[in-house]
Amino acid sequence: MRAPELRGRRWLGTGGKDLSLAALRGKIVLLDFWTFCCVNCLHVLDELRELEERYADVLVTIGVHSPKFAHEADPAAVEAAVERYGVTHPVLDDPELTTWDAYAARAWPTLVVVDPQGYVVAHLAGEGHAHGLAVLIEELIEEHGQHLRRGDGPYVAPPEPETALRFPGKVIALPAGTYLVSDTAHHQLVELAADLQTEVRRIGTGERGLRDGAEPRFNEPQGLALLPDGDVVVADSVNHALRRVRLADGTVTTIAGTGTQLRDRVEPGKSAAELSTPWDVVWWDGRIAVAMAGTHQIWTVDPVTGAATVLAGTTNEGLRDGPLDTAFFAQPSGLAVDGDVLWIADSETSAVRRLTTDLVTTATGQGLFDFGHRDGPAAEALLQHPLGVAVLPDGSVAIADTYNGAVRRYDPRTATVTTLAEGLAEPSDVLVDGDLLIIVESGAHRLVRIPIPAGARVDAGAHTVRRPRTDLAAGRVTLRVAFTPPTGQHLDTRFGDPTQLTVAADPPELLVRGAGTAAGLERELELSGTGGVLSVSVAAAACDEGDGVFAACHRYQQDWGIPVRLVPDGPTTLELDLRAVRT
Repeated sequence: MRAPELRGRRWLGTGGKDLSLAALRGKIVLLDFWTFCCVNCLHVLDELRELEERYADVLVTIGVHSPKFAHEADPAAVEAAVERYGVTHPVLDDPELTTWDAYAARAWPTLVVVDPQGYVVAHLAGEGHAHGLAVLIEELIEEHGQHLRRGDGPYVAPPEPETALRFPGKVIALPAGTYLVSDTAHHQLVELAADLQTEVRRIGTGERGLRDGAEPRFNEPQGLALLPDGDVVVADSVNHALRRVRLADGTVTTIAGTGTQLRDRVEPGKSAAELSTPWDVVWWDGRIAVAMAGTHQIWTVDPVTGAATVLAGTTNEGLRDGPLDTAFFAQPSGLAVDGDVLWIADSETSAVRRLTTDLVTTATGQGLFDFGHRDGPAAEALLQHPLGVAVLPDGSVAIADTYNGAVRRYDPRTATVTTLAEGLAEPSDVLVDGDLLIIVESGAHRLVRIPIPAGARVDAGAHTVRRPRTDLAAGRVTLRVAFTPPTGQHLDTRFGDPTQLTVAADPPELLVRGAGTAAGLERELELSGTGGVLSVSVAAAACDEGDGVFAACHRYQQDWGIPVRLVPDGPTTLELDLRAVRT
């Protein structure tokens, strides 16, 4: 089909000019529908960097920022996110989801390829598509040949900002009375004096990379934890690694991770060499606990051997309590320890979770699609994408409620939530410092201290993610997921079906039949009630053509949360695309 024109509130990274597909005719255009809360979207930004460089003379990448949370529709927040994550292509700010709807996007991230004549030739959901995109781009170059318009694209870099810190992530106290902060967008660690401003030293060259030694490189470091031996472990998020820093001289070694993102599904109790976007770390129960945001799990790592093992979470994205091996998380991003309890800021569900030796429970939070700023009973209170937690002296939990610009407090004795501070710029972490709180005010590029206040009650309303509902019939519905391997790959069925489909629902009674995990890309469902959210997770493996024994295989995975409404005479088929390339 002819690609719909791009419409939104404004353009970023174009020097103030509006772009149109008509004006880009002759270029291969790659649309990246993303939102800055989404870890999978951040993975795609990094996957695209090499493609953008390799095909710079024929390919124009355009980010279409389509927000999930209310805060993500704030124009200043969008502009900050483009800088924070090093986006070096034009971005269309699409707060009303106008272009999202025009391209029938259903999931973050979604990638759409438009050929040089202005026709849609690929529509891809999820991450891990760099290889297939490269193959398709080569095909389009060969097909359109001399009609391609070569040369630089429309991106115009904004002026370089100058602040001492740039989007700092996490902070810890050091034995010397100083503080160590992850200076995330500068790809460094900074040791600060007690005044939180005077720099004692910087660790890292400031260049993106994965390099150990006396001149180390990091890539968007986040969480920090002090180990019993006096060293510090760093969650090096975009390097998908844990790094150890010897504070005596700043020498860095890699504890776990290879620098490559984990693509396989790893279940609780199993180990893996690769990691996926570790966001926070703490020392807990004689090991390093890791908030593995990229796989929606909690892992543990042995600081000596580097053995990395899944502690909790199935890789399914959602909010489900229960035993460690069946619980669902959604982008866990903050950790705190209180004895044998591990507190978790579960950002995408806007929740705070509690993990003990054998069970996961929810302290407060409603799920993937409900958020807001509301105090009161924990079962009714609302947060908005929290990234940090800390245990207060009285045993309650302080929460860096990032997208509400607030610090909240959960009291487990009364099961209530209150607001301690407001008016902050994207607080990403909170540290207890005697009778004070140190807050990482990431959006303001600084750390601030505030007294631990008594708290105040807030009710600023509730929000639900704005996405149109999909009408379906009550009763029997067929779910089909389309998957077409890219050119040069095929489904290898010699050892069984290489696909897997997981279906769940909220509320659970929406799904009378068809829940659970099984092989295949088609499932017969039975739906009842008036509506809710269908959670669909699919994985498929495709192998390179050639030698069936030694050919490399690639895993493709995507999660959908689909708001549905059951109506009379509604459709009896639900079609989803994991990967749909032109044939």
